[in-house]
Amino acid sequence: MRPFSGNDCLKPVTEGINRAFGAREPWQVATITATTVLGGVWLWTFVCQDESLYTRGRRQFFRFAKKIPAVRRQVEAELTKANNDFESAIKESNAHLTYTVTLPEKGLSKEVILKLVDDHLKTGHYEWRDGRVSGAVYGYNPELVQLVTEVYGKASYTNPLHADLFPGVCKMEAEVVRMACNLFHGSNDSCGTMTTGGTESIVMAMKAYRDYAREYKGITRPNIVVPRTAHAAFDKGGQYFNIHVRSVDVDPETFEVDMKKFKRAINRNTILLVGSAPNFPYGTIDDIEAIAALGVKYDIPVHVDACLGSFVVALVRNAGYKLRPFDFDVKGVTSISADTHKYGFAPKGSSVILYSEKKFKDHQFTVTTDWPGGVYGSPTVNGSRAGGIIAACWATMMSFGYDGYLEATKRIVDTARYIERGVRDIDGLFVFGKPATSVIALGSNVFDIFRLSDSLCKLGWNLNALQFPSGIHICVTDMHTQAGVADKFIADVRSCTAEIMKDPGQPVVGKMALYGMAQSIPDRSVIGEVTRLFLHSMYYTPSQK
Repeated sequence: MRPFSGNDCLKPVTEGINRAFGAREPWQVATITATTVLGGVWLWTFVCQDESLYTRGRRQFFRFAKKIPAVRRQVEAELTKANNDFESAIKESNAHLTYTVTLPEKGLSKEVILKLVDDHLKTGHYEWRDGRVSGAVYGYNPELVQLVTEVYGKASYTNPLHADLFPGVCKMEAEVVRMACNLFHGSNDSCGTMTTGGTESIVMAMKAYRDYAREYKGITRPNIVVPRTAHAAFDKGGQYFNIHVRSVDVDPETFEVDMKKFKRAINRNTILLVGSAPNFPYGTIDDIEAIAALGVKYDIPVHVDACLGSFVVALVRNAGYKLRPFDFDVKGVTSISADTHKYGFAPKGSSVILYSEKKFKDHQFTVTTDWPGGVYGSPTVNGSRAGGIIAACWATMMSFGYDGYLEATKRIVDTARYIERGVRDIDGLFVFGKPATSVIALGSNVFDIFRLSDSLCKLGWNLNALQFPSGIHICVTDMHTQAGVADKFIADVRSCTAEIMKDPGQPVVGKMALYGMAQSIPDRSVIGEVTRLFLHSMYYTPSQK
């Protein structure tokens, strides 16, 4: 008996192809065979992707539809209008300012520069110091501002990339990380780095787990499983690092991730499971214990996004409120992101990414060993980093201390619960889920909720608009704990809602109507194009003659 040959397997196939297509010459058979195999590979690749056939088919349909001349002209007309609207808004906001588009021939004096800075900082229509803004500015204490200004000035020239030159700044960063690890109940093995914000903390975790899974599990087509309410930074990380993001719906009553669907979304290419504590839209916390149990069962790391919750979610139980375990106390939780520039009250541009073990942090690092400029290693996206921000964050934490953060947590959560109770009593409104810390999201089954947002905007309030489903939320900060602010908000919500309820069926008009219309557009790529135009408008300067 002769040895088995792969050709024996292919022979019936090639003979069948030969008969089907009438090929007689060997080259004809080979060509048809190769075409068939390649076609099969293409079909297999097309079908076996993380995105569903429906999603990809829908995208292709709209892509082709927009090539129809009449459709394209209509889309371009709307985009042009949107672009003009964005630029007009920017021009209006900065109408009192003079644009500088070339370097001044001679440098300006200190007095002139400071006057120009003050003029620029006075632009905008919202009085954020009065507690009229959702989130954005989490605390403002003139004495603390003075402290961090002086500290930043002293350390503004430092760069921890050069650890041998600035070892003290590196020590400050290490202490910020260790203090944060302790707040989130990390063991002695816990570790991490500072970053420039929550987005970088999240994408760094994704990079770390992608590389970890590639090295130890051989996963080359990674995906992560996240609640649909998880922060958009996970999508950004997916785009940056070629990681497919599998979004799972939340329970329509609790607005926590649906754990049955979450479990079904896990497959052999899953490198990370994610839960929010809390999520941005509704302020609810996912069942981290259940997610972590799946992580332990399937040997998959679990990341808790506590960027928004920050030190408030870390201390809320100590402030007397009930909260399910969510941090390193939960077996299976391997990393936590938390923004020190939110409820850590540090200057903008500081956050931490924390890991339960160094083996994960090791894969966050980027190391290049063969560069002619020398061996190069950096812990985060940035090479050079602002030592001033690190020092200012460290100074803020040292200034507040544990007691200061605990008192702030109690103030903020007390105020949030007070606002929640107040709006729950208003006819025509409901609160999404059960807010865990500082975010209260409002909706209505009676009228278009964006009418309320528009009415409150006219009274000077700036809230966040939500979609799928429509809603608005207020993220309570230390600014809202000032005397009278919460009462004023509840009173304004009540009076605006009462006015709307006189004619609840009336449609929303003006700028807020765009939020509702945007949800109804089936081709989401058009919304993406509009968003890009808005981002471009932020860089508007007048055309040079």
